[in-house]
Amino acid sequence: MLVEDWDQLTFRVNREAYRSPEIFERELDAIWQQTWLYLGHETEVPNPNDFKSRSLGGRPLIFCRDSEGQVRAWLNSCPHRGTILCRENEGSSRRFQCFYHAWTFNNDGTVAAIPDVEAYEDFESLSQSMMLRSVPRLEIHEGYVFVSFNPDVPPLLEHLGDAADYMTMIEQQHACGVTTLPGVQQYSVRGNWKLGVENAMDGYHFAPTHNTFVGYLRETGFAVTDEGQYAYNLGNGHSLLVLTGHGGRISMVWEPRFGEDERIRTEEHRAEMVERLGEKRAHYVADESHILFVFPNLLLFDIEGLSIRQLEPVAADHTKVRAWQLVPREEDPAARALRMKTVVSFVGPGGLATPDDIEAYEAVQRGIDATAHERRAELDFSDMSRGMGDEVKGVQGRSIDEGAMRGFWREWAAVVGGDDYVKITGERPAEFLEGRDVR
Repeated sequence: MLVEDWDQLTFRVNREAYRSPEIFERELDAIWQQTWLYLGHETEVPNPNDFKSRSLGGRPLIFCRDSEGQVRAWLNSCPHRGTILCRENEGSSRRFQCFYHAWTFNNDGTVAAIPDVEAYEDFESLSQSMMLRSVPRLEIHEGYVFVSFNPDVPPLLEHLGDAADYMTMIEQQHACGVTTLPGVQQYSVRGNWKLGVENAMDGYHFAPTHNTFVGYLRETGFAVTDEGQYAYNLGNGHSLLVLTGHGGRISMVWEPRFGEDERIRTEEHRAEMVERLGEKRAHYVADESHILFVFPNLLLFDIEGLSIRQLEPVAADHTKVRAWQLVPREEDPAARALRMKTVVSFVGPGGLATPDDIEAYEAVQRGIDATAHERRAELDFSDMSRGMGDEVKGVQGRSIDEGAMRGFWREWAAVVGGDDYVKITGERPAEFLEGRDVR
């Protein structure tokens, strides 16, 4: 699946990885059933009895806060006969009742009622054995709720590694913390889920693909540049793009299109951050835009605004995407209105960026069929070699190189296929990580 040639400095990915139903099924077993998956943000269920229903790795789940305020994740399946238990997307309820036979369960998983209970000899034992099935593992970091279907998965913070601190940075942007706004953007893409990861970690495409947005920024007085922007492999398949020249950030980095009132608010907020976090930490939190990928299904776009994006594979050529907006818990109404206008104008499904990305995403999926069944097997590969020379030299990779994608693909191959999936020619350099002391 991966061919690395360190003599010729080339890195190629077999296109079967994007289109093979067999490989897709192997991914579901080796990745989605084994590691930590992002389920949602705890502020999506802010009050006791709030719930959401969604699927991860094709498995329906109930994401809720029980009556005592504890965050839970239940398999959305009645223990009686397997019927989908919760058929609403969201709401507030102390109990979930199965429409088929009216078995009813409390949101802490216990049995609330079973019709005609006299038909059962030992109701106490039955009610214990018929509690809702929870996911084996659930842990929360900075409000981000992760679950795993593998009871033996390592602790979440071990999985997150260096990615954890960049999630903390988002929480530290405002003294009041952050929260998700009600509502979710949902759309489908006719493409493999890994193309969504590549697109997010690909600074190379920004200027040519989003030329309309780039032109708009320049017309409003913002100098767009790729200089001083880097990519980092954070280990365990996680990666980070650091961007400083692709647009401003509400309340962090001002640009002329935001207006004078926002300039004043940004200066005041920046001063507050320095006092609260110190100059160095405030610089990393405020002055850089970040796109963070947490393997395998979480993307955090800390750019013009804050957007959470979750990938849900459906088939080898079909992916569902869910997106939420993160905002300060407390914010000037004018700043909030500007924030939402700015966010949806770029990363929203109808913005200046996301439709471009979806078209590119789907065009790749369509294009890889052109080389399917190609007798010249060497042609059925996608190239991700950009920046390998710097990798050999120990020079930090740029955001417009493809090093972040290579880090993702190496982790993918190791998890899904092991040594059988990788062919290496020449001597692969020790993984180069400059390291960033951001505290």
